[in-house]
Amino acid sequence: MPSSPVHDPVRHLLVLGGTTEARRLAAALAEEPGVRVTSSLAGRVAAPRLPAGEVRIGGFGGPEGLARWLREHAVDALIDATHPFAGTISFHAAQAAATAHVPLLALRRPGWVARPGDVWHPVPSLDAAATALPALGSRVFLTTGRMGLAHFAHLTDLWFLVRSVDAPEPPHPPRMTTVLDRGPFTLDGERELLRRHRIDVLVTKDSGAAATAPKLAAAREAGVPVVVVQRPPVPEGVPVADEPGAAVDWVRALLG
Repeated sequence: MPSSPVHDPVRHLLVLGGTTEARRLAAALAEEPGVRVTSSLAGRVAAPRLPAGEVRIGGFGGPEGLARWLREHAVDALIDATHPFAGTISFHAAQAAATAHVPLLALRRPGWVARPGDVWHPVPSLDAAATALPALGSRVFLTTGRMGLAHFAHLTDLWFLVRSVDAPEPPHPPRMTTVLDRGPFTLDGERELLRRHRIDVLVTKDSGAAATAPKLAAAREAGVPVVVVQRPPVPEGVPVADEPGAAVDWVRALLG
């Protein structure tokens, strides 16, 4: 009597997402046989771009809550594909993965590299960026997102052009104009913003995204100095993939 075919069990992957790379990864994993992918979004954007597969929105309640979710939902592997500056969730993921004994990978796009003609001022934090600004310019293009505006609220003598996906809430700088927009951005568009608003200093996080890199080229052309907030480190001991394809390779090797 012929034996019944043996099917490999479906493996459950949790992707901590919200980035372009996370969406690309979820789409690739959804095509993998025997894989069920769930993407978790923080819920900080009102209308997020949803990835392929299952989606959950909201926090876990710290590392203990994430570890509990991993166990309760039988997660076989965890991939931290959050924004390079979402440092808290990355450390929570490392703690939760260790507690739940779940393999963890960090997906991080490479950071930007200065080119000839760039006038960059690297700083370790948003507070340090705010401290550096008065000596560099008076009309600031601030592209660090709406969540960090409180760090610049005390700079009453400077004027800010703030770009974010959703409208910012106080506290924020008193002299401020807001542009609601989402990348990718074009070089011509960034040139026009700098020209029209007479920008003389740019502030950015080292997010490394190609979609937002044209502002750096526009600043280089215009001779505008750039305050670059350096990204926090990946938790020690966590392996890192620099693009979604490498993360898929890691999953394939892990699951055999």
